[in-house]
Amino acid sequence: MKDKKIFIAGHRGLVGSAIKRELERKGYSNFVLRTHKELDLTDSAAVDEFFEVEKPQWVFLAAAKVGGIYGNNTYPVEFMLENLKIQNNIIENSYKNNVEKLLFLGSSCIYPKVTPQPMKEIHLLSNYLEPTNEGYALAKICGIKLCNAYNRQYGTNYISVMPCNLYGINDNYHPENAHVIPMLIRRFHEAKLKGLKEVTIWGTGMPRREFLCSDDLANAVVYLMENKNKDDIKDGFINIGYGSDITIMELAELIKETVGFEGEIKLDKTKPDGTMLKLMDVSRMKEFGWEAKINLKEGLKISYNDFLSRI
Repeated sequence: MKDKKIFIAGHRGLVGSAIKRELERKGYSNFVLRTHKELDLTDSAAVDEFFEVEKPQWVFLAAAKVGGIYGNNTYPVEFMLENLKIQNNIIENSYKNNVEKLLFLGSSCIYPKVTPQPMKEIHLLSNYLEPTNEGYALAKICGIKLCNAYNRQYGTNYISVMPCNLYGINDNYHPENAHVIPMLIRRFHEAKLKGLKEVTIWGTGMPRREFLCSDDLANAVVYLMENKNKDDIKDGFINIGYGSDITIMELAELIKETVGFEGEIKLDKTKPDGTMLKLMDVSRMKEFGWEAKINLKEGLKISYNDFLSRI
């Protein structure tokens, strides 16, 4: 098994790089990798050629256009269209080139805005989506359904995982388009350097979110790839999360402490909160014997050290 030819789409990103580290830790080394400059995954002809030449056996589809509430809300066309192109090209070519197994990375935002908590896999498409990230969510739902359709029609072995909010090494720390943890790390760090007395965060601070370190996700993903097939995973997809959540204000306090910022936290209540509750039901993964190991306080230290080494 350790000699499998493996393609990780998005191997330099938050999730893809974590998957590569986990695979290497377990003894895998036969990787076929391409940067965005070397292979534009939205270019169907280029992806066709890549798969025909390289013939990977395992595919991890971790490449995506991602961002926080500002980016998703401001650029819905790009978030929907680019993700659909990436997914369709890779999933279709995996079938055309006899890929043995594919794992598709989704997102917890696939679940409706108002959903029973914690969110179970059966709640998919049970209500309306959160408007601020609807484009991205619809693209990810299409990815899950396309994998399931290939399994049903052509007997492929494609599985999908739905992680909660992720953070960790190789995160995106863009001041506007980042997710909440890397954005707040940057904001508190810059405020500390400038000697500011306060940092403002969006919304009421009351939404609750669940956060999983990317290294934990990678551990779960490789476990599934090695041990589970489509028939083991009901509905073709499975939640992966930490198992508990905190408020955005509590998160901000933790990041403030991690960074060492000594000022105050202010709330801009004119800005949107997004979905108020987003806790994943991870009982299916627990039945498989898997649970997250890295707590948030420890994970934030990992993230801040990564930020300091890169920015």
